[in-house]
Amino acid sequence: MSKLKLFDAEYKLMDIIWEHEPINSTELTKICRQKLGWKKSTTYTMIRKLAERDILRNENATVTAMVKREDVQKYESEALLEDKFNGSLPAFLAAFLQDKKLSKKEAEEIQKMIEEATK
Repeated sequence: MSKLKLFDAEYKLMDIIWEHEPINSTELTKICRQKLGWKKSTTYTMIRKLAERDILRNENATVTAMVKREDVQKYESEALLEDKFNGSLPAFLAAFLQDKKLSKKEAEEIQKMIEEATK
């Protein structure tokens, strides 16, 4: 399993860390109680497990991410594309856009990304 694979609860914790880092672990437990309904022990268990996997660092009660949000998102999107759509970006987009309407701005942004990717 890739280092960047995060389960839902792990991602939720990391999302808070990415938003607030560096963050004191006590403050992190307060935010997790408020946003996720977690007990202090749950937060500290998650911190310990993610630190063991080198996803985050907890030194002197200060928690910081050791992986970037963008890297995790890239890994997750590539895994989804491969696992569910046989690696086909057109198949993914067709399924994703099936019942959606894009705004003109969104369509222009996507077109720009496509143009950049094909240079």
